[in-house]
Amino acid sequence: MSINNTLEKIAKPFMGIAPWILRLSLGISFFLHGYQKFPLPPQKMVVWFESEGIIWPELITSLVALGEVIAGVGIILGGLLFNQIGNLITRLSGGAIVVIMIGAFVIAHPDWFITPDLFKSEQIFLFSLGLYFAIKGNN
Repeated sequence: MSINNTLEKIAKPFMGIAPWILRLSLGISFFLHGYQKFPLPPQKMVVWFESEGIIWPELITSLVALGEVIAGVGIILGGLLFNQIGNLITRLSGGAIVVIMIGAFVIAHPDWFITPDLFKSEQIFLFSLGLYFAIKGNN
């Protein structure tokens, strides 16, 4: 028996939950990132956005916080709905995460493109998982 066959036997019972490991990690993480910005508007973020010259900082920061919370919940909720609506919610939530993360890269970390710093951050994994669910949906 090869090592690969042994590992396959060990992993097989867990195949069904493997996507949920990614889904729950991303959904909970994104929800918590948004929730910590409440109450709206998140004042520390507003001050920072103002210092960066971003227009309408109260509105933009509030939309970011709400987007993070809604996308995090959507990634999880979409997986619980075994129909086209669930697939759509998953894809839209993944897409929202991608957009929010691109905004984070451009606004907060423009010096990271393409450097080792980008690939040593949690942000690249949030972006990648969002992109995964935007592409894959519930399939």
